[in-house]
Amino acid sequence: MDLSEIRHKLISHIPSNEYFKPILVSSPGRVDFLNTHQDYKGLPVVPVAIGLRCYVAGVRGCNGIVNFTSLNIPDGFDSFSIEDLSLVGGGWFGDYVRAVFKLMINFGFRIGGMNIVLWSEIPMGSGLASSAALEVSVIKLISEVYGLNLDRSTIAELAYLAEHDVMGIPCGRLDQYACSYGGVILLDPRPPCIVELLPYEDLIFVIVDSGVHRRIFNVHPIRQAELNEALRILLFEIDIDEGLKSKLSISYDKVSWNLLSEEDLKPYLNSIPIKLANRLIFTIRMNTSTMYAVNLIKGLIKPRLEDLNRFMNLDLECRVDFEDKLSLLGLIINYQHELLRDYYDVSLPILEDIRRVMLDNGALGAKISGAGLGGAIIGLVRDEDSAKRVCKACIDHGFPMAFYSRPSEGVKVEYCY
Repeated sequence: MDLSEIRHKLISHIPSNEYFKPILVSSPGRVDFLNTHQDYKGLPVVPVAIGLRCYVAGVRGCNGIVNFTSLNIPDGFDSFSIEDLSLVGGGWFGDYVRAVFKLMINFGFRIGGMNIVLWSEIPMGSGLASSAALEVSVIKLISEVYGLNLDRSTIAELAYLAEHDVMGIPCGRLDQYACSYGGVILLDPRPPCIVELLPYEDLIFVIVDSGVHRRIFNVHPIRQAELNEALRILLFEIDIDEGLKSKLSISYDKVSWNLLSEEDLKPYLNSIPIKLANRLIFTIRMNTSTMYAVNLIKGLIKPRLEDLNRFMNLDLECRVDFEDKLSLLGLIINYQHELLRDYYDVSLPILEDIRRVMLDNGALGAKISGAGLGGAIIGLVRDEDSAKRVCKACIDHGFPMAFYSRPSEGVKVEYCY
């Protein structure tokens, strides 16, 4: 469906208003490129905006009522008053929009009623940030309709607070900032967040949806609790070095992870249940490999085998073309998937099947995108011919959705009448 068809589809569901004209905005989905499961720990992450987008059209209302229609959901209609605003709960689809309005009103923004219509290309529960794209789109729409002139950082932060603080979902900031900024970004998620745009001219990703949909509630709180238990044991049940103790905290999001090394922890890991020790090892190895990959993307390092072996135990006979940046990135992507599978336990047999098909048909590297235990696998490919070949192989194997994308633009106004 092209943009003119999308525009007509959404605008036709908005009641006519002689005083105000509708506005159409869109926001991209995202894939979780590097440092998965790290944003909620305050570690830098690298998301990539993709070509699938969430479209939201709206117009100012003459009263304090917000009418929200989702064209993706049968009977997807919600209506609420901004004067008496509360969440419905129980997974109600309209709570994402309610949370945005509730937060913005509490923050003192002078906004009123609206008629809003949504249509999204991003499949729900697939690990492609469908909820963040909705939140970012709605905030951008409110900003345009009410002349708030919110910048990308403010839009992203408001979207995060709506989901995390108002809805109580234990997410990090990766999704909201990826959807707002677009492209490929290095995000330091500790407030005040720092966003660095990374070069991405040669990056193409294949995205394959497993069809197994999951919610963050099924993954993040469990891993966060495991990290906290590992930290508790280190701090209160083991006589650890004072230097190490100064880097730790009883809460996973207060640890100085960027100052920790595996060598710091190694003498004590055997005193911790292996599952909990793996959560700590995962965090350090993922971060080390991510920062190496970021420096590789930015052209700041000359790759060497001994440097890769600081975080990957490569076979000494491993033939690596150190002049081929894409192959090296593929190697790191594969390594990060193995960490997600073996040290964070968030893979499933179907995810491994998808990954095998992608690698067998030319993907340079493939890994889980998002929280795992469902959702999507992403693969880095060399060119569009490779992307088409990988997509076809995945569709032929019966996986529900496969497409490829270059990095896409962030949230934007598509049409203003």
